[in-house]
Amino acid sequence: MNVRQKTIKQEISASGVGLHTGANVTLTFCPAPENHGFKFQRIDLDGHPIIEADADNVTDTSRGTTLTQNGASVSTVEHVMASLVGMDLDNVLIKLDGPETPIMDGSSIQFVDLLEEVGTVEQNADREYFTIPHNITYTEEDRKVEIVAMPLDDYRFTCMIDYNSPVLGSQHAGINTIAEFKKEIASCRTFCFLHELEYQLSHNLIKGGDLNNAIVIVDKEVTKDELSHLAKLFNRKDIDVAPQGILNNMELRYQNEPARHKLLDMIGDLALVGMHLKGHIMAARPGHAANVAFAKKIKAAIKKEKNKKIQKVYDPSAKPLYDVVQIMDILPHRQPFLFVDKILELSKNHVVGVKNVTMNEEFFKGHFPGAPVFPGVIQIEAMAQVGGILVLSTVPDPRNYLTYFLKIDNVRFRAQVLPGDTIVFRCDLLEPIRRGIAQMKGVGMVGEKIVVEAEMMAQISKIKQAEPAQ
Repeated sequence: MNVRQKTIKQEISASGVGLHTGANVTLTFCPAPENHGFKFQRIDLDGHPIIEADADNVTDTSRGTTLTQNGASVSTVEHVMASLVGMDLDNVLIKLDGPETPIMDGSSIQFVDLLEEVGTVEQNADREYFTIPHNITYTEEDRKVEIVAMPLDDYRFTCMIDYNSPVLGSQHAGINTIAEFKKEIASCRTFCFLHELEYQLSHNLIKGGDLNNAIVIVDKEVTKDELSHLAKLFNRKDIDVAPQGILNNMELRYQNEPARHKLLDMIGDLALVGMHLKGHIMAARPGHAANVAFAKKIKAAIKKEKNKKIQKVYDPSAKPLYDVVQIMDILPHRQPFLFVDKILELSKNHVVGVKNVTMNEEFFKGHFPGAPVFPGVIQIEAMAQVGGILVLSTVPDPRNYLTYFLKIDNVRFRAQVLPGDTIVFRCDLLEPIRRGIAQMKGVGMVGEKIVVEAEMMAQISKIKQAEPAQ
């Protein structure tokens, strides 16, 4: 049974301060259309730039996860991202009037409560999952970090932390399914060690820090004078060390709350993969840098799996979905520059087309006399025309639109194509079409052999109608 994409029913906002910047900021969750995904928008900057929640846009992981795109950045996104995944959403625009998300109480629970309050709505498009196909591993030997994703028909997490701290010790946390996020994980707050807090305070790195939004683990001997100094910094009457080895500013919500919060961070950082996942994620000593690096490995696995799906063998003699006459109703190309003879398949995300290579082609007169070879540039043009069918299928009337190349990457010519060959091209969208920009992976096959492949970017442009004569 297919699962539909979801967004929220209406806008809802939360205000607070950024943990590291101390800036007062209002965050607004907004409904978004199908295939939009999660994006941030800096409404305090000129042009209101958009920042896509994508692992490839991460620019800093030193004190949280920071995204940068279109000349704008947003910091500490992990708690917000975790709440969106934990609430089973697909498409949300997050507007911010500052450079950092509000820290709230140091967890995701207040974001979850807001999203639950406003409610969700099911959309028409199906949700796409990436099911982990085999073990995907990531290690950092120097930090003893190990992360593995294993195949599972659900989304499960197991996390272990160990900081060689006699106070914290080794802690474990886990959830059997992402549906347990709200109850087991969402309310778990961020934590730090006292020595880290003192360093960050002395270097003015936590301008929005408050003892109400972080668990402080006392990992060293501390004097009354030091405690008095901390109390003064945070406008407290007094501060002491609780029996659990933490500052007595708050009570632990769970005995293993630090491990649960690390799990929360992982869920938020792995949301930057850009797809809902199915698999069992097991992590030892994770952190933002490792989480993001692991997210990029999963993204690479997604791309590889998509390429495998492309390598299907098609029957070029099968009854076409569109013949050449119907193709000319969609594409503006005409002989001798029309290089698609028929379309075999077309969906929202892929297209399959056929080019019959015959000796009658004009270019064989010069390429090459006595040893005719189908030119590589023409193969790419034929691939692009097949992709154009896919792109133009998204507009109301294809006759009013053109597609233009913007970029071609990773082109590979793997075998010669000769007269008498039939090339079957398949083009798959690498991501949803946004603002008229389409990114596709194309593969051309002769029989069971790949002869050409490339990644293409194209733009849909409406044809300007001539103004009537006066």
